Amino acid sequence: MAIKVIVYDDNKDRRESLKILINIQSEMACTGIFKDCLNVWDDIVNTQPDVILMDIDMPDMSGIEGVKMIRKQYPDVKIIMQTVFDDTDKIFAAIEAGADGYFLKTTPTAKIIEGIKEVMEGGAPMTATVAKKVLAKCKEQPKNVKEVFELNEQERTILNHLVNGLSYKMIADTTDMTYTTVNMYIKRIYKKLQVHSATEAISKAIRNNIV
Repeated sequence: MAIKVIVYDDNKDRRESLKILINIQSEMACTGIFKDCLNVWDDIVNTQPDVILMDIDMPDMSGIEGVKMIRKQYPDVKIIMQTVFDDTDKIFAAIEAGADGYFLKTTPTAKIIEGIKEVMEGGAPMTATVAKKVLAKCKEQPKNVKEVFELNEQERTILNHLVNGLSYKMIADTTDMTYTTVNMYIKRIYKKLQVHSATEAISKAIRNNIV
């Protein structure tokens, strides 16, 4: 079954280019392109996406606000942010809003396609410079106050694999678990950490020295 992707970007040429890029992939289909996210709930109902490529800077409503809207009704849709600048504050605002990944618009097209596949497998695809900023920012957080999370040994092991960039499939292969079992554990981890995405879980794990 094809991965259904929709694109939000105020640049018409980029919208069209991404649509073509996605549609030439045998395992993907672009089911919608939009210049803004003012009607994001209706857009999702009409296009039923698995993955959303969301521009962070758009008129009227920012991509970050769009993510917040989406998460209210559609917590399971995967969202990859796209932006021209690797602004640390915007990166973290997007992660806290519930984004699953983050690419600069200079990211090669092959990496975008890989990122779509990766996020569908439970990964948190990021441009390398963005990933470095996330790790650096997490390490800057105050260490004196820590939340307590009741994770068992298996959950900590799986969370550690997430922090190290492994997808659900890779974790399953590494731990000799089924994909379904890994997915079950990660849902438990999200619930215990009170997060909704891999990026949020990674950020919280590093910030609180959980792994």
